[in-house]
Amino acid sequence: MSDYQKIIPIANQILKKYELCDNCLGRLFSKQLHLSSNKLLGKKLQKKKNSTQKCYICKNLFDNLNHFLKLMLDFSFDYSFSTFSVGTMIKPSIIDRDDYIRSKYKLKGIDGVKTDITRELGKSFSKKMKKNLDFLDPEIIFTINLKDESCQLRSKSITFFGRYIKTLRGIQQKQKSCDNCSGKGCRICNFHGILEFDSVEGIVSKFLFEKCGGTTAKFTWIGGEDKSSLVLGAGRPFFVKLQNPNKRNLRSTSLSFDNLQITNFKIVSDSPKKPLKFYSTIKIKISTESQIDSKNLKKLKDLTTHPIVVYEKSGKRTEKKLSSIKYTKNSTNTFTLFIKVEGGLPIKRFVHSDDVSPGISQILDISCMCQEFDFLDIEV
Repeated sequence: MSDYQKIIPIANQILKKYELCDNCLGRLFSKQLHLSSNKLLGKKLQKKKNSTQKCYICKNLFDNLNHFLKLMLDFSFDYSFSTFSVGTMIKPSIIDRDDYIRSKYKLKGIDGVKTDITRELGKSFSKKMKKNLDFLDPEIIFTINLKDESCQLRSKSITFFGRYIKTLRGIQQKQKSCDNCSGKGCRICNFHGILEFDSVEGIVSKFLFEKCGGTTAKFTWIGGEDKSSLVLGAGRPFFVKLQNPNKRNLRSTSLSFDNLQITNFKIVSDSPKKPLKFYSTIKIKISTESQIDSKNLKKLKDLTTHPIVVYEKSGKRTEKKLSSIKYTKNSTNTFTLFIKVEGGLPIKRFVHSDDVSPGISQILDISCMCQEFDFLDIEV
């Protein structure tokens, strides 16, 4: 007796008591017969044709899948993607009835009704859009709620890397968060988390929102600087993760805004999980309360021999290595310092010797003030 002949009595037994659609009936036996189409098998097994009764398990939900396919097509219209996945939510009563039939007729190792609905939607969308189903790492994810007939679409974030060069003083690095949502994204800030676009963060974010769509942009900075500082040389590296983008390709590798250039801008796999080690070459203009003795300035050379210890109010203690130092006396009360130092040294506090030891004021034994500091280069 063939496998098909073995299942006929069980199928007839079920159909005597329960009205089932072709999809639900075929699904109960297709795995056993190694068949890919539940619907075709169900059609073959059905005795009664053109019944007016609804399917006991799914209440004819499979007949309505085109409505949900149209929702998926409408929602994804503005998105560029090559892979997708689908998740569904269905009424618990449908799953309960499916479990009851499978248990009552001892049907083991078969897919549940929810799995079948999800698969059918995925197959239909893939065929219609010529896109690939990918459950491991899809570019967009649909969540179809068959209970309230709604659709949600989530797009995989994209991470960019770039460097910025700042040639004008007065441009802030970070943008103030939206007061209403503290940067999470709300209707007031158009879900961007920021309202203004007048900082490095704001200018880059605005460019990405215009080119790629998306909601919020999360930055990972490789160090930072004052609003009044310039960033020169190859620029400061940064990473930015764009959430829920519509478009996934960006051709520009160099962007130019007023007094701000972004270079080497490209898509990368992810932001660094741990803080990156980097060195900054910094030019610092310093003024002093009392006159500077040129011989006294020579003491600054000692800064390269020992680590500089930074004490935070939290009690945290870090050490920074200064690898080179040069100085130029400009007048009786001003001098310029050129240092190459491990990233993360708070420059103003280093000059004042404010919980930074040894600091400039401490070594020279005179009160020093940082007038301005600029980044000449940053090496990662």
